[in-house]
Amino acid sequence: MATENKNLSNYDKNTIPNAKDFRFGIVVSEWNDKITEGLYSGAEAALLDCGVLPENIIRWNVPGSFELVYGAQRMIVTQEVDCVITIGCVIKGETMHFEFVCEGVTQGIKDLNVQTDVPVIFCLLTDNNEQQSIDRSGGKHGNKGIEAAIAAIKMADLRRQTAQ
Repeated sequence: MATENKNLSNYDKNTIPNAKDFRFGIVVSEWNDKITEGLYSGAEAALLDCGVLPENIIRWNVPGSFELVYGAQRMIVTQEVDCVITIGCVIKGETMHFEFVCEGVTQGIKDLNVQTDVPVIFCLLTDNNEQQSIDRSGGKHGNKGIEAAIAAIKMADLRRQTAQ
């Protein structure tokens, strides 16, 4: 159940694994860049705050949210990353485009998580209007980019702990 009116972006660094030796890829959609840049800024700041070295954050831009899946897949194949964060924003319009894009990206990222050894974090806002996206990209509901970064650190640590 989603928690309305609560900022979930606050974290306790004492509960976050040491991220100094991890390398992260971040794939960012250029569509709705006012929102995705806010999400990226939150993710980058949280990673740096948790000890990730600036040179261990690789950013790639893709044209839209649908392209996040391909960008993440190429990041996994061509870069040595411990985790990939995908950042996008789809705002509902008057056509079925919203549903098709959201479904495709969701399934694509799920597929990457099942088919590869590198965790892929889903940071795709799927809001009914721009204000909801603003509220979740640094507004009154915090920054989902921060939450994605914390999830990425935890998943990179799980990957390392379970490596054989």
